[in-house]
Order: sequence, then structure tokens, then C-alpha cells
Amino acid sequence: MSQYPLLCLAIAMAAGLFMSRLIRYVRLPNVTAYLIAGVLLGPVFGVLDVNATSSLSIISDVALGFIAYSIGAEFKLSYLKNIGIKPIVITCFESVFASLVVFLALYAIRQPLPVSLTLAAIAAATAPAATLMVIRQYKAKGPVCSMLLPVVAMDDATGLILYAVLSNLAISLDRGEGTQLSAVSLLLMPLVQIILSLLLGVVIGFVLSLVLRFFHSRGNKLALTLCAVFLGVGLSAPNVLNLSSLLVCMMIGATMVNLCHDSTAMLEQCDRFTPPLFMLFFVLSGAGLDFSVLTTVGLVGVIYVIARVAGKVLGATLGAVVEKCDRNIIRYLGLTLIPQAGVAIGMARLAMQDLPEYGAIINAVVLAGTLVYELTGPVITKTALLKAGEITPENAGAGKKTA
Repeated sequence: MSQYPLLCLAIAMAAGLFMSRLIRYVRLPNVTAYLIAGVLLGPVFGVLDVNATSSLSIISDVALGFIAYSIGAEFKLSYLKNIGIKPIVITCFESVFASLVVFLALYAIRQPLPVSLTLAAIAAATAPAATLMVIRQYKAKGPVCSMLLPVVAMDDATGLILYAVLSNLAISLDRGEGTQLSAVSLLLMPLVQIILSLLLGVVIGFVLSLVLRFFHSRGNKLALTLCAVFLGVGLSAPNVLNLSSLLVCMMIGATMVNLCHDSTAMLEQCDRFTPPLFMLFFVLSGAGLDFSVLTTVGLVGVIYVIARVAGKVLGATLGAVVEKCDRNIIRYLGLTLIPQAGVAIGMARLAMQDLPEYGAIINAVVLAGTLVYELTGPVITKTALLKAGEITPENAGAGKKTA
């Protein structure tokens, strides 16, 4: 069936809708329903072979672009002035502690330094998609959500920096070049990539805001938004400019929301278009999960999964304490940072190229971790927001009404 991509998409959407109706009875997030539907279609029954249908990858690319765009649209200057540097501090703490705890845990069980360093670098990455879906479905609002969105957005930047630094160190150690590391190879190149990604997003967002003044219908405004996100994702591709599409699209949204007077209507139009896209993204993500890796990762995989969660929770908690944040942020923010998917998998694939000797085990551990995090993360996020009082009892049953 892999040679019929449109049929694959139709089956994926039907399965996602059907599973969201079933799962409402246990009040789990819709994103979990979509992932389960994908797992059933892919690994369990073999109806969809996502890896054999390369044309479906465009769904994931575009969906991630709109997820980043939606997160960037939360970055209004008035809001950023109110929260100050708190998200930056918390992001640094949770990213660094995730990497540090994973490295120490793996090194303690005598894993090779290149493996420990690379997995520590990948541990910093967090997937914003599942988190954003939970917040939207249950209309969650409050201090934790207000802090979570900028933290998840900036997490991509810190993750890229940590990966570039630690993976380069791992490669140099693997090749016996530990004494030849330079500040350029460790810091300058990843910083340049991040800065260029942000600048490209600003330019596209600025042009979008200017052009929007000449179009007034909802259809045309939506078409311009699609064009901007497509352009950002396309220019960021490895064979074009090789930038971070997440950072580019995030800055498109941030620039648009601060320059466009009609940004609220723009975002409402976008919100009406993206739900089917996000559904397909998660169903296809579930279909692409490989359960066979669970039998190959052993103790290393278990340590990685547990240590990363411990590092994220500890780092977010300490960062919130240092910044004297709201009590609920201190208690629950770390639990909302568990999901990990696309960016981490991309890093693992790079590791297979850069570290041929260790790439297979690194890739297997990350894929196993993704399987665990994506299936449990949305449920834990919902539970944390419920305990924080940011999902009302009425909205907690939203899946029952909207599925």
C-alpha cells in the first residue's frame, strides 16, 4: 500500500478519528489516541509502512513547521516584557541538567565516552508538538502553560548548541583528536546556524506582515500564511540552506504576531486549518515507531529514559526556584517537558553517520526512548496541568465533547 500515498493518508485520518472517539471514554489526550492509531496501523498490523513511503515525510515537515509557527505566535513583546528572562534561565537549567544527568548515569555504567556524550547531547531536545496539542485540546491556561510555551520553543536552540558541542567532542575523542578541539568547531558553527535561522525567520515574517496589508479575505490570508511556512521549511532543508526549520518558523510566527495588526484573525484561521495536519503527523509518527528496538537497547535504554526525565524535572525545578517562580511552575513544569521525537531522531541519524562504531546503539536507544516518551508524555503533561489547576474539570472532559 506504500505506493498509494493518498490512500495511506485517508486510512491514517480515519484511524485517528476512530481512535479519538474510543479513547474519550478513558479521558486520555487526543494526541495519545493518534499515536496509538498509528502504532496499530504500522508496527502491529503492518497496514502502513511509513519508512517505505518517502512522500509522506512532507506531512511531518509541514506539521512541525506549523507547530513552531504557533509557538512563535505566543511571543508577543508585551508578554515577553512581563516574564523577563525567566524562560531563558529555566531552559538553560533543564537542558543542561538533562544532558548532565544522562552523561553521568551512562558513564557510571561504563559506556564508551562517545556514546555517553552523544546520548547526553540528544537528551536536551524536547518535542513541542505533543505538549502544544494537549494545551490546545484542554484549553489549559495559567502560570505553568505561560512558562511552558517559551521554554519548549527555546529548548530547540539550546538543544542544537549542546548537540553541536558534545557530538563534536564525541567525534574527536572517537578519532583520537581530543587535543585538537577548537572554539570554532565547538561553538561558532552551531551559533551561526541558530542566528541565521532566526534571521531568516524574521525576514520572512516581516515580508509576510507587509504583504498581508494588501489582502483582506480570510482565504488569501490563510494562503499567505501557508506560503510563509512552506518557504521557511523549504529554505531550511539540508540541501538548501541547512538551517533549523523549527527556529525559522518560530521566528516567522513571532515576527508576524508583533507586526501584524490583524494577527488574532490570522491565528484563528491557522487554527482551523492545522488540526487535521497535526492528526496526520501523530498517526504517521506512531506508524513509524519500531518496537523491535526495545529488545536491543537493554540497560542503556532504560538508564537513558529514566535519567533524561530526572534531569529535565530537576533542571526545570531548580531553574524555577532560582527565578522565584510561581509554586505550581516549580512543582509541575518539569513533568511537561518529557516528550521527545523529531529533533532527537534527526540527531541520532546524524550520529550514525559521524560515529559508525556506536551509531547503531545510539539510534536504537533514541528510538526506544521516543516510543516511551511519546506514548506517556502527553498523559503525564495532562496530569501535571490538572494538578496545577490549569485544566478545569469541565475541560478535562473536552476529549469527550470534541472527539
